[in-house]
Amino acid sequence: MPYLLLEILMVCLIAGVILWAIGQFPLPAPIGQVVRVVVIVVVAIWLIYLLFGMLGGMPYPMYPHR
Repeated sequence: MPYLLLEILMVCLIAGVILWAIGQFPLPAPIGQVVRVVVIVVVAIWLIYLLFGMLGGMPYPMYPHR
């Protein structure tokens, strides 16, 4: 369980750094907004996948069975 919390913290930290870095570069507004939305959606989907994995809906992480 501590590793799971550490993983969530690290991903949120990396996503925050990416969002901060996007704001530092002089990008046209529509492009910057699209990149921000993509980063947020990817992190949200990952968190939903992680939540359902914890509840037993999907195994996390998914390793192929041999």
